[in-house]
Amino acid sequence: MKRREFLEKAAMATGGILLSAAGADALAKQENGKKMKVLLINGSPRQKGNTSVALAEIAKTLEKDGIDSEIVWIGNKPIRGCIACGQCHRKPGACVFNDDVCNEISAKFAEVDALVVGSPVYYGQPNGALLSIIQRSFYSNGSAIAGKPAAAVAVCRRGGASAVFDTLNMPFQMMNMPLVTSQYWNILYGMNPGEAALDTEGMQTMRTLAHNLTWLLKATGGVPAPGKGADEPWGMMNFIR
Repeated sequence: MKRREFLEKAAMATGGILLSAAGADALAKQENGKKMKVLLINGSPRQKGNTSVALAEIAKTLEKDGIDSEIVWIGNKPIRGCIACGQCHRKPGACVFNDDVCNEISAKFAEVDALVVGSPVYYGQPNGALLSIIQRSFYSNGSAIAGKPAAAVAVCRRGGASAVFDTLNMPFQMMNMPLVTSQYWNILYGMNPGEAALDTEGMQTMRTLAHNLTWLLKATGGVPAPGKGADEPWGMMNFIR
C-alpha cells in the first residue's frame, strides 16, 4: 500500500482524528496482519512470587483471546530514581541513566498495544523500584506508550492494595491511557509465593481484566486514544507565575 493510500485509510478509520505515530503504527500492524501485543511488567523483586501469578493468569487468558503478550521482570538489582536532570528532553526516547532495566523496558513501548503493571504492596505503596521505572520511562519515552490501554494490578497479604491500585493508575491517566477495568478492583491476595492462586475470586478478576483488555483492543483496532493535541494545543498552566 502506498503512503497516500495508507494515510487516507487511516483518516477514514479514525473519523478524521489526527493520528499519532503510535496510531499510524497500529494501523500499519493491522494492514500487515500482525497480532496485537500486551506488555506486562512484573514490579516485584521476587520473579516467581504472587505478582507473577497474577500476570501469568492475565497473559494466559490473553493468549486464549488471540492477543500476544510479554512479561518483563524488573529484577532485584538497584534501580535509579529520577533526578530531574532534564537530559531526556534534550534527547528524547531514553533516560540518560543506562545502567539498569529502565531503558530496556521502555524500548518495548513502541512494539506493544497495551500495558499492564503489577506490584506487591509495601507499606500501602507500590514497590519503589517499580515507581522509579514508571516515572523515568514515562517521562523520557512517554510518546511511545501514550494513549494505549493500561491496567494496574496490586498483590498483597492483607491491606493497602487499593492505595497501590490508585497510585499505579495515576500515571496512566496523565498519559491519556484508557484504564482497563474488571469485575472488581484488580487486586489479588496471598503471602507466600503461589498462594495468590488460591484466591479464586481474585484469579477470576485477572481473567475478566484480560477479556476486557482484549475487547478494548479489538474494538479500537489497537489505535491509541488521541489525547493531548488532538484538536487543540496543550494549555499548560502553573498556579504560581
